[in-house]
Amino acid sequence: MNVYLTSYMGSVLDIDLSHDKVSTYRVDDKVFRMFIGGKGLGAKILIDNLKGGVSPLSPENLLIIATGPLTGTGAPTSNKFVVITKSPLTGLFTDCHVGGSAGQEVKKAGYDAIVIRGKAQHPVYLWVDDDSVEIRDASKLWGLTVSKTVDAVRALTDPKARVGTIGPAGERLVKYACIVFDKEEERNGIAARGGPGTVMGSKNLKAIAIKGTRKIGVADRDRFQKAVLEAIKSINENPFIPLRRKYGTAYWVKPMNEHAIIPSLNFQRGSLEGAEKLYADYMRDTYVVRDMACPNCLIACSKLSKVTVDGEEKYVRGPEYETVALLGTNNGIKDISEVARAVYLCNELGLDAISTGNVVGWVMECCERGIIKSDECEGLNIKFGNSEAQRELIKRIAFREGWLGNLLAEGVARASEVINKGSERFAMHVKRLEIPGYEPRSSNGMALAYATADRGACHQRAWTTRAEIEGRIPRFSIQGKAKFVKEVQDERAAAFSLVICDFAPIPIVDMLSSATGFDYTVEEYLRCGERIWNLIRVFNCREGISRRDDTLPPRIFEEPLPDEAAKGVTLTREQFNKMLDEYYELRGWDSNGIPTKEKLRELDLDDLTTYI
Repeated sequence: MNVYLTSYMGSVLDIDLSHDKVSTYRVDDKVFRMFIGGKGLGAKILIDNLKGGVSPLSPENLLIIATGPLTGTGAPTSNKFVVITKSPLTGLFTDCHVGGSAGQEVKKAGYDAIVIRGKAQHPVYLWVDDDSVEIRDASKLWGLTVSKTVDAVRALTDPKARVGTIGPAGERLVKYACIVFDKEEERNGIAARGGPGTVMGSKNLKAIAIKGTRKIGVADRDRFQKAVLEAIKSINENPFIPLRRKYGTAYWVKPMNEHAIIPSLNFQRGSLEGAEKLYADYMRDTYVVRDMACPNCLIACSKLSKVTVDGEEKYVRGPEYETVALLGTNNGIKDISEVARAVYLCNELGLDAISTGNVVGWVMECCERGIIKSDECEGLNIKFGNSEAQRELIKRIAFREGWLGNLLAEGVARASEVINKGSERFAMHVKRLEIPGYEPRSSNGMALAYATADRGACHQRAWTTRAEIEGRIPRFSIQGKAKFVKEVQDERAAAFSLVICDFAPIPIVDMLSSATGFDYTVEEYLRCGERIWNLIRVFNCREGISRRDDTLPPRIFEEPLPDEAAKGVTLTREQFNKMLDEYYELRGWDSNGIPTKEKLRELDLDDLTTYI
């Protein structure tokens, strides 16, 4: 099949910063058929081109921007893209799914993916303008915050260019630095989890500017348009969409607080009293100035808010549920304006807000327990509820200022190993990635989802919480959780390879088939997801991951929740191990969590059997 007659562009842009070399290569049709695009394509490129054991901050590591077959086609919610690398925070595979407009610009420039390798001798930025690709000096951009960099790069390239950049945190190799694409008021997108901005900084790459003019086709236009109309109908008829459209992800703050599922006081509780000023209705009435949507999206779940930061009015996207949870309830902060200020700083300085909030919550508990003494806090009154201290810590982390800022910049796992004194018990991470905004004791499915997620603690790989509180699966029980988690992980791996939005309740397979010319069945599509999940597990096993790593922090197993809505609830290690055993069996992995050669051959991954 000629991929140029489909929604694929058929080409990967390969940029070697060490040798100032730019080239392209074609992607075999079989790779597209087996791995779809996006997450799957990026994972395949990563494992094929990166040897095991390579340091994530080595020039050998790859930074991959991958689009999907639906990106830029007009399919609803299809303009997301994926950033993939080996994480400097975890040492494992990580992928970040990014909204906004940059993804379609990559496709329009003529590429299904951009692969960046090597390390420039001095700060540089990339200017990708269709076939013209330049590696330019960025010495004068180094040190700028995100929004100033976006403005400066557009002034040097094109006012309509889409710009992805790191902030001071990425330059200083903070282990959870992010890449921010475009500005807040433009409905920007952020590649945050696991430190892709750290990898970018390690390559002396400050920014990437992209502009394309090519048209993106589909294989069967009539069939595709019919599938798009069905998808639009599915969105419009979904009863939850009006709430999503009105409140965005922040809708969930109130129900999660009421069900004792939102982390509070560094996961000591699952709810926070007096948190009404964090709820979505208060946020919308008080701070939201307009709704925003990604291109080709009729949901418009993103909210743009305006707050005062250091005496100036600033725009902030959201705040989203996860940032309200981690920079709000988790740290005892009860006012959405204070959360918004913290989010603004994270985005401008280039920090993953989830990891940042988690790390700040941990150090607040360390200080309240006396593990870190007041005279060690460098003049800060670090305690739960102190929003001023939170903002100051964010700045010190981003600039690695002082011993505490430098320590926290390494992530909660490393920080707890250095401090020790029992602080590891409440360092809330899985595989060194900080846990996001759902309490796994009162959402048992999330316990298994976190433990087995491919990039460490992640809510996106299998979000069980809604199904649990709505009674579709039992909430305080391990029954059926392994099957549910496994099936959702496979489906999400496929969906993240298309790439479409998490929030799109749409029929997918007909759009995929008509866009690509590959005639998938539902079973084949889900099989692709399972194949991608196993490929990434092999990558992680090659880096040393096994059953011992598929676990949770001691707090989850040892401390019952005190909240009224989940009084005394805990999850025993015995219960967890039973779920994990069932999960491994369903996956076709051995009892140590390693994919068997038989399973890999069944998924047509014979070439990976040499790694296990």
